[in-house]
Amino acid sequence: MANQDKIFAAPIEKMGDFTFDANVAEVFPDMIQRSVPGYSNIISAIGMLAKRFATPDSHIYDLGCSLGAATLSMRRHIPHDSCKIIAVDNSQAMVERCRLHVNAYRGAADVEVREADIRDIEIANASMVVLNFTLQFLSPDDRQTLLTRIYQLKARWDLDFVGEILL
Repeated sequence: MANQDKIFAAPIEKMGDFTFDANVAEVFPDMIQRSVPGYSNIISAIGMLAKRFATPDSHIYDLGCSLGAATLSMRRHIPHDSCKIIAVDNSQAMVERCRLHVNAYRGAADVEVREADIRDIEIANASMVVLNFTLQFLSPDDRQTLLTRIYQLKARWDLDFVGEILL
């Protein structure tokens, strides 16, 4: 069973900016399950979409991969061993745990986990790009820039998945 999220259970004298540090990475599975209704269904759906839209000899991007739930779901469903999943997150703690998860489960598709800013990633030879509850952590201008970049590549690939609730 995952560790229970109690990060904000006690009063905090001074609230700083939320960061995806080691404390958050430790309880992230509990945190995301409680804060996003149907999260496990979303992850399953991403895997099913990957089975349908990932094409041989292409890249699949998971931008803002956190611990790699979507990455692993896609890896389980992609039948092509010539596909490569590129999972990207800017949190060192999340990337370290994602690598542990990826290394623990095998699949046909190769996975590369990168610690980087998704705004700086070159997207090439993509058949699918996933942003699953990621855009909310970017400024509105950065969201638009990233989505425009992805949209301009769309003629070369089949699917992008954006799972977001933005107010």
